[in-house]
Amino acid sequence: MTQQTWDEVGGLLPHDEFRAASEAIVANIEQVIEGKTATVRLALAVLLAEGHLLIEDVPGVGKTKLAKALARSIDCSVRRIQFTPDLLPSDVTGVSVYNQETHDFEFRPGAVFANLVVGDEINRASPKTQSALLECMEERQVTVDGVTYQLQTPFMVIATQNPIEMEGTYPLPEAQRDRFTARIAMGYPDVGAELAMLDGHGATDPLDELRPVSDAVTVRQLIATVRQVHVADAVKQYAIDLVTATREAPDLRLGASPRATLQLLRTARAVAALEGRDYVLPDDLQALAVPVLAHRIIPTADAQLARRTTDAIVSDLVHRLPLPNDRKRSPYDTRPASGNGRGPYEPRRP
Repeated sequence: MTQQTWDEVGGLLPHDEFRAASEAIVANIEQVIEGKTATVRLALAVLLAEGHLLIEDVPGVGKTKLAKALARSIDCSVRRIQFTPDLLPSDVTGVSVYNQETHDFEFRPGAVFANLVVGDEINRASPKTQSALLECMEERQVTVDGVTYQLQTPFMVIATQNPIEMEGTYPLPEAQRDRFTARIAMGYPDVGAELAMLDGHGATDPLDELRPVSDAVTVRQLIATVRQVHVADAVKQYAIDLVTATREAPDLRLGASPRATLQLLRTARAVAALEGRDYVLPDDLQALAVPVLAHRIIPTADAQLARRTTDAIVSDLVHRLPLPNDRKRSPYDTRPASGNGRGPYEPRRP
C-alpha cells in the first residue's frame, strides 16, 4: 500500500462520535438487509480495516443489495461493474484514447476510479479480466501505458460471486482471493426476517429511498481511529500462531500468507473499535479466523474427497490452538486485572 499523509487519512474521532457514526451506517444498511446484523457489521469492519470484501452465496439472497446499501450509505463516489465473460481489463482500469484535436493520447479512467467499487458476479469474467484488479486492490493505484494513477481514499472493492459449481463461472486466481480481506456468505433469512422483507420490499425497493448518513471525510476519520486501536504482544503472537497453523495443517496444501496475518489484525482492530474497545482481544481473532482465512487456503485432495470445507478446517484449527497464557484467569474475562488496574490486553494509560 502506498504511503499516505495523516491529512489524507483523516483525524481521530472521540469514542462517542465514532460509535454514533458507525451505528448510523449499520442502521441505514439494515433498512435494506433484514436480520443480518452480524454480516452488516463485518462488512463495515472490512471497510474500516482498509480492506476488500468478497460476498459469496447462491443467487437471490441479497449479495448485491448489501454491497449497494453500504455504498449508498456513504456520500462518496461509487461505481458498479457488471462482470461478464466479454468484459476487458481496460473496462476496469481505463484506457488511453487518441484525441484528434490535441494530437495526443488522453487517459479515460475506468470503473475502479471511485471510493467504493461494486463488482457484481466477479467470477463470471475471465481470469485475465479479474486480474485487472490486482494492482488497485493491493497498492491503491492503477498503471496504464507506463503511467501510474493514484486512487482515492478510502478505496474498497466489494465483490459478489456465485459458488464455483454454478454454471458459467470462473474460479478466482489465488493471488486475487488473497487480496480480499474477508469472504462472507449471506445465508437465507430466518422466518421473521423474511416476513419483514415481504412487508418492506413487496411494493417498493427500500434501496431506492436509501440516503447517505456519512461521507468520505468521516470514513477517513473512522479509519484513522481504528488504526490507533491497541494490540498487545500476546495477541499479535496469537495471530501469527493462527496463520502458522494453516501452513502446517496436514489437510491443507496451501496455507495463509503473511498478508493474511496483517489483514486479520487490521480487521480485529476494526471489530474491537465497533464494539467500543480501544484494544483487541483474542476472541476477536477467533471470531474473524474463518471469514478472513478460509478463502485463502487450499485443501489437499484427501480433504476434498472427505468433503472437508476450508471453513471447517479453519474452525478446527481455532479450537485446537491454545489461547494466550499470559494470565491465570479465563481469556474471556475482560475485567481489569488486579494489581495494575488494567486488563492484560489493554494499553498503558496515562
